[in-house]
Amino acid sequence: MYVKDVSFENPNAPEVFADANKQPKVRLNMDLTHRKVNDEHWEVCIKINAETRVQETDKLIFEIEVEHAGVFFFHKIPEEHVPLLLNVDCPTIVFPYTRQIISQLSVDGGFMPFTLEPVNFGALYQSKLDAAKAKEGNRVQ
Repeated sequence: MYVKDVSFENPNAPEVFADANKQPKVRLNMDLTHRKVNDEHWEVCIKINAETRVQETDKLIFEIEVEHAGVFFFHKIPEEHVPLLLNVDCPTIVFPYTRQIISQLSVDGGFMPFTLEPVNFGALYQSKLDAAKAKEGNRVQ
């Protein structure tokens, strides 16, 4: 596992620390990508952007961007199992470490730990499959 890209921005420091006790609003985006590195290795990458703002004023408190990846060795894996591994099992392994990186970045920036909730990659993948089936069903009709 490795960090491909990381950014912590606190452009309104030190004034923003006076607002640190106010209720923040959080915008969180997550993207999952994967690519074949060679015949037996795949890279699975989780990209997260987390932005916190003061609820009342919309002033940026901090923004964290992390692109965290792992390379996985697939040897003699049946082709029909690869999508499940890439979309569920591999990100499930990487995500706890990505979560820790984000938490530590917020602490190192002078804030309380920013802790992401666990992610059910199986449910996300199933939802993606269901949406693709529904879209395909609408096209046929």
